[in-house]
Amino acid sequence: MGNGDIRVRGIAARAGGWSARHRWAAVGIWVLFVVLAMGLGSAAGRVDVKDSDQLGGETHTAARIIEDAGIEEPAGETVLIQSKDGGVRATDAEFRAAVTAVMAAVEETGEVTGVTSPYDTKTISEDGRSALVQFDMRGESDTAGERVEPVLDAVADVQKEHEALRIEEIGGASMMKTFDDAFGDDFKKAEYSAVPVALGILLVAFGALVAALVPVALAITAIIATMGLMALVSHFQPMSETANSVMLLVGLAVGVDYCLFYLRREREERAAGRDARTALSIAAATSGRAIVVSGVTVCVAMAGMLFTGIAEFEAMGLASLMVVAVAMVGSVTVLPALLSLLGERVEKGRVPFLRRRRGNGGGEGSRFWTAVLDRVLAKPLLAAAVATGALLAVAAPALGMKTQNLTLDQEFGDSLPVVQTYNRVNAAFPGGSDPAEVVVRADDINAPEVRSALADFRERAVTSGASRGPVDVTVHDEHDIALVYVPLVGGSDLDEAGESLDRLRDDVRPATLGKVDGVEAPITGQVAGSKDFNDQLVGSVLPVFVFVVIFAFVLMLLSFRSLTIALTSIVLNLLSVGAAYGILVAVFQHGWGASLVGAEGVGAIITWLPLFLFVILFGLSMDYHVFVVSRIREARLRGRTTRDAIQHGVVTTAGVVTSAAVIMVAVFAIFGTLSMQSMKQMGVGLAAAVLIDATVIRGVLLPAVMALLGERNWYLPKWLHRLPDLTHDESPEAVAEVTAPDDRGGRGERGERGERVGV
Repeated sequence: MGNGDIRVRGIAARAGGWSARHRWAAVGIWVLFVVLAMGLGSAAGRVDVKDSDQLGGETHTAARIIEDAGIEEPAGETVLIQSKDGGVRATDAEFRAAVTAVMAAVEETGEVTGVTSPYDTKTISEDGRSALVQFDMRGESDTAGERVEPVLDAVADVQKEHEALRIEEIGGASMMKTFDDAFGDDFKKAEYSAVPVALGILLVAFGALVAALVPVALAITAIIATMGLMALVSHFQPMSETANSVMLLVGLAVGVDYCLFYLRREREERAAGRDARTALSIAAATSGRAIVVSGVTVCVAMAGMLFTGIAEFEAMGLASLMVVAVAMVGSVTVLPALLSLLGERVEKGRVPFLRRRRGNGGGEGSRFWTAVLDRVLAKPLLAAAVATGALLAVAAPALGMKTQNLTLDQEFGDSLPVVQTYNRVNAAFPGGSDPAEVVVRADDINAPEVRSALADFRERAVTSGASRGPVDVTVHDEHDIALVYVPLVGGSDLDEAGESLDRLRDDVRPATLGKVDGVEAPITGQVAGSKDFNDQLVGSVLPVFVFVVIFAFVLMLLSFRSLTIALTSIVLNLLSVGAAYGILVAVFQHGWGASLVGAEGVGAIITWLPLFLFVILFGLSMDYHVFVVSRIREARLRGRTTRDAIQHGVVTTAGVVTSAAVIMVAVFAIFGTLSMQSMKQMGVGLAAAVLIDATVIRGVLLPAVMALLGERNWYLPKWLHRLPDLTHDESPEAVAEVTAPDDRGGRGERGERGERVGV
């Protein structure tokens, strides 16, 4: 390096320096940003994803036809009347009296319309011991759950008068109310408990209340600001409640982690004898830079969801991307300002029994990881082989992964009465709870050839074996649309029901409705939605995978100017994701240890989870990787051998990586305790992956691989030397020289060495 001015360069270092010098301005700008984002978002309101935009394929076409026609499909309800011991049949007087009583009771509530008798609609089971009274809720289907309670009470009163019969209600409105009552508070408690859990872990990590509160406060303000931004952006890209929950999860985990990285480095430098200003500058140039690299990488990974073409995924990806970007900006701007303002007061609120942790910023101080690293670096080939073999063994079950949209009984088990009713209805009337819906649109729905085709379709749907009937048709003359409801053979068995759906789509429809010119007849419903969703996801896996992997590789290459580091980063992250997949399949599909998380009998992975986990985990795993490798590179640039740099980098980051991982695992594990199997799968998958990533990958496999590679870790072909230089060649000594006060009390003295600081 030639002579020249020592200067701090790079966004993170310059942002940290500016914020530390203009403390109140930085804090004020951040507060103003949060308030404006939330205020403008509240004023604009949020636009949510429409049903017609949720999926592609025939499901999307059917939803679009109904939406364009302005048809409001009411929330349908069904009352199952069934003999408990088989002694009473539908033809008996007691059974008929119960049917009459149910019809009268629900009509008297004034909340229903279109009540039909099973004797008119032929909804009586083959054995004659079960029947269905069907009706619709008045008003909008989205809010029907709020009005269904009087109807449920009326049905319950009829049940009390007929002890020999089982009289139970099920339908869109009643299930909506049941789930809201059972799981609405469940979700809220999970989301609210995530904050105190993170705060408690930070309190143990720092041993001081103020130091623990700062990361949580910044993460919460980042989440609040993102909520406002989501509302604004939703007018261009609709959002959803699921995207909101994912944003909260990712925002809390990433926001706290970024602040944790920064704060621990600042405390470490102060413990090493640096003055407050120098310690803050070093943290900005090192951890701040790692946060920027990690944040950009996570954002790129989240952007991969935008390539799925699925509105729900696009909403989740955009929301996650925004909260990571906001948390990253807050960590490298307002955090240095807060630390500069607080000074020694960041140590206020010391926990007495944790007092001895004071000043331990990580240093060389992890006995456990020092012992592990000694053994790994002594025999790196053996360590790499054992760790890789173990991860591949854990990932092996993923080769047999089965994905599907979970049925009601898979999602909630038998813990809710409504699930038991759902199973009984499906047993007596296969497919009756979730029939396929054929949306028939014609130039003239009452034309003779269309009417004839509809009649042929109803007949062939049964004779083909796709349905046992009854096949119901509702005609909307004013819109030239007919809705045909076909209970599929197979019921809640999605594999068998899927075969019935294929028969309808590939055989019955072409032979009937398909022969009439100008007729559209897309088939939708739960089974069709699951199939279309799977097909669309399969088509989007490759572009998402390629986008995320290539961009992550390029970012790592530019950030470390090492082809080796970029390649090993991708391979290690893929191993981590594969292991998470294997655990998911082993627990939720094969049932190995499923009782430990309350997942017996699920038998499949929710369709959207594998791609979601790949994107989220590939992004989040970069947090630890960038942080650890940055510290190793920093030590190498300061003259240590590669082996010593690895030892130093892993051990000194062990404390912060462990704390960050514990926070992430704890937050994700909270969602693993929910009753919904899809949320449980997401929580367990994320928690397991983060745990593997922070221990086996970063603590064993990464140092072993880097030790085997030696100086080849920093290999960059000559033809790549023209790439932009985004490396961080900083050293604490150089930063200290830059920030040391001169004799005149100026900002710093200029030296003769040409050290470059930051990126």
